[in-house]
Amino acid sequence: MNGAAPAAAPAVGPLQALSSLCFTTFFLLWTFVYGIFFSIACLLLPFRGRFELARVWARVILTVLRWTCRLDYRVEGRENLPPGNHIALIKHSSSWETVAQALLLPPHVWVLKRELTWIPFVGWGIKLLRAIAIDRGSGSSAVRGVLEQGKARLAEGEWIVVFPEGTRMPFGETRKYGVSGALLASETGCLVVPIAHNAGHYWPRRGLIKRPGTIRVVIGPPITAAGRNPRDINAEAQAWIEAHSGL
Repeated sequence: MNGAAPAAAPAVGPLQALSSLCFTTFFLLWTFVYGIFFSIACLLLPFRGRFELARVWARVILTVLRWTCRLDYRVEGRENLPPGNHIALIKHSSSWETVAQALLLPPHVWVLKRELTWIPFVGWGIKLLRAIAIDRGSGSSAVRGVLEQGKARLAEGEWIVVFPEGTRMPFGETRKYGVSGALLASETGCLVVPIAHNAGHYWPRRGLIKRPGTIRVVIGPPITAAGRNPRDINAEAQAWIEAHSGL
């Protein structure tokens, strides 16, 4: 990231590996058990109430992560979140941000691959949170789905969260950003809020080991998108995010 780099993480030893295994076991069990409770409780709650329950789920996970793996986080740039509801583009390099997003932003829905909605109980909870589930292999029809559902969610006062890379990338790498978030912002006049972090260094994609340290999250200045070419919006957002997502 720009500025001072975080201190190098201590070497991972057997104790850290055991702590990571304990955390992962808790993560899976907690998500399954809470998913059952969440699915039942949400039948009686409006969206904002459901979202608050999702925040409880996330807060517990990040607290246990800090206790077991000594992995914490800090957020910079909260003052850059504009009034109203807009579109956030978030770097995707870890499972960490899929949990932490509930605590980083106002009530929102996110764009995700539809396969996640097929997970027992968890998938039902995702549907209750009104996520925009897409078939990533369907090309233009997936983009149309994001536009149609995204416009409806924005009109109802919710933020939209997009992981523009479409999949978790190895730390320090990126790929072409998908067009749906930028196109939605261009057509609706919403702002694009870029969010960078270095979680992939501490919690690598597909990695069991969680390194101790402090994840740094930076919320960037909003990007004006109304009427602009989505490719130009993406280029600006990607340049900022990738410049602030390294060590």
